[in-house]
Amino acid sequence: MKLWPLRRIVKYGIASSAVVGTGFSLAANDYNLNSIGIVRLTRAAITVFDIAHTYKTKLYYKEWDKASPEYLQKKSEVHYIAAARLLELCRTNKGVYIKIGQHVGALEYLLPMEYVKTMKVLHSNAPENTVEDLYKVIRQDLRVDPEELFTSFSEKPLGTASLAQVHRATLKDGREVAVKVQHPYVRGNSIVDIKTMECLVKIMEWVFPDFKMQWLVDESKKNLPMELDFVHEGRNAEKCAKMFHEYDWLVVPKIFWEYSTSRVLVMEYVEGGQVNDLDYIQRNNINVMEVTEKLGKLYSQMIFIDGYVHSDPHPGNILLRKNEKTGKTDVLLLDHGLYANLTNKFRYEYSKLWLSILSVDRQGMRYHANNLGVEGNLYGLFACMLTGRPWESVMKGVGNVEQTDDEKELLQNNTSAVINYIAEILQNMDRQLLLVMKTNDLIRSIETNLKTHNRMTAFWVMSKCCIKSIFNEDYRQATTRWERFTIRLKETWTLLKLNVFYFYMGLRRMDLKRSLKALTL
Repeated sequence: MKLWPLRRIVKYGIASSAVVGTGFSLAANDYNLNSIGIVRLTRAAITVFDIAHTYKTKLYYKEWDKASPEYLQKKSEVHYIAAARLLELCRTNKGVYIKIGQHVGALEYLLPMEYVKTMKVLHSNAPENTVEDLYKVIRQDLRVDPEELFTSFSEKPLGTASLAQVHRATLKDGREVAVKVQHPYVRGNSIVDIKTMECLVKIMEWVFPDFKMQWLVDESKKNLPMELDFVHEGRNAEKCAKMFHEYDWLVVPKIFWEYSTSRVLVMEYVEGGQVNDLDYIQRNNINVMEVTEKLGKLYSQMIFIDGYVHSDPHPGNILLRKNEKTGKTDVLLLDHGLYANLTNKFRYEYSKLWLSILSVDRQGMRYHANNLGVEGNLYGLFACMLTGRPWESVMKGVGNVEQTDDEKELLQNNTSAVINYIAEILQNMDRQLLLVMKTNDLIRSIETNLKTHNRMTAFWVMSKCCIKSIFNEDYRQATTRWERFTIRLKETWTLLKLNVFYFYMGLRRMDLKRSLKALTL
C-alpha cells in the first residue's frame, strides 16, 4: 500500500466530490461548526488515512505467517485500534455516520468481530442532543413554542437513535405522548455525508481489495430520504396497524397528525420493556416462547405473504407488556421509518429458496439463489448467510439440528477466509434481499438472546407462509376457475402434509430430549 497516492485521493477525490454539497449543508442548517460539510469530510478523510496508516505501520510492515498465533493476535489488536477510531468518527460526526456505524455493527457475517463488537454500542448508546436543540426544531417546524403545546416534556430521552431522539411529554389536554424529534443538523448534512461515505468506500476498496461495500452506500442513498421524512414514517405506522389488525396482540402507536411534520412526530405514548430486557421479562412473568412465536408469525407474514416488512426490528424498537385483560403478552412495534416493499416475483423465489433449504434440496437452492442474483457455487455460502448456520448443519437440515455455541464460533472463525465471496454475494444479489437479510439477522439476534432460537415451530410457521406465498402467486397467474380450484386444493393438501410432518418431528425431538435426560440421570 502506497501512502502518497492515498493522500492525493483523500485530498482531491473527497474534497472535489463534496464541495458542492457543503454549500447545501450550510444553507440547510443553522450555523454550527460541526455541521459544516468541509469540517466533517476533512475529519472523515483524516480518520480513513489514519486507519490505513495504522494497518501499514503496525500490521503490513512485514511478511507474516498468517497462520501463526503472533499474526492473529497482532491483527486483532490493529482491528480494535482501527475500529475505535472509526467509532470516534461516528460519534463526532453523528447523523448518517451513526446510521452507517450501526449497520457495521450488524454485519457479523462480513466484517471482523473486532469491528462488530466495537460498533455495536451505537445501537443503544447514540449521542444525545439537548432539549433546547430539540425545542429549536419544534419551533421551526410547528411555528409554536413548545411550552404552548406541552404541560411537561421530559429532559431524559426515552431513546436516542442515529437520526432522532424520543422524549415523553404531556399535551395541554392531558394526553401522554412520545415526541420524536430529528437531530437538528442531520438533514442538511446527509447529502454531504453520503457523498463522503461513497468516496471513503472507494478508498477502502483501493486499500483493501476485499472490502466491497458500495452496496451499503447505494442502500443508504435510497433509504435515507425516507427515514428522514417523519410524515412517511407516520403513514407507514398507520398502514402497518391496518394491515395487521387481526393480530390483537400487536400494538402500533397512534399518530397525532396535528402536531407532526417531516422532522417532528408526535405519537401515543406506550409503555413496555425492551424485548432483550431479561430482567423485565422475568419480573412480569412473560413467556419468551410466546414472544418469539408471535414475532416469528408477524415477520413471516410480512416477508412471505404481504411483502411489507418493518425493517428495523432491533431491541429498542420492539417492546413487550403483559396485557391485564387477556393475561397474554402484547408486542409493541416502534419506529416505522424503514419498510421493505417486496415484489410478488421476489417473494415467490425467496419462498422457493427457503423451502429448498429446509428440505435440503441442493438443486433447488442453486436454482432459486441464481434467480435472486447469487450465481454458481456461491449458493451454499448464501444459504449459510440466510440461516446463520454452517454448511454441515444446512445439509443435515436446519430444522432437524439444534444450533450450538460451537456453530457460531465456527462461522465467526471462518468468515475471514470467505469474506471476498460474501462481499460478492452482497454486491450482486437482488437488492430487496438486503433489508430482508438485515431483518432476519435482527430477529435471529433477539431469539438468541431469549434462548429460543432452536424452536421447531419457527420453521413450521415459516414453511406454512412460504407455501401460501407460492400458491398465492400461482393463483394470481391462473386463468380459469378450474386452475384456481386445483391450486387451492393442492395448497390445502401440501399444508396438511406439512402439519403432519412437523407434528411427527416434534414428537421425535421430545423423545430424543427425554432419552438424553434419562442418560444423564
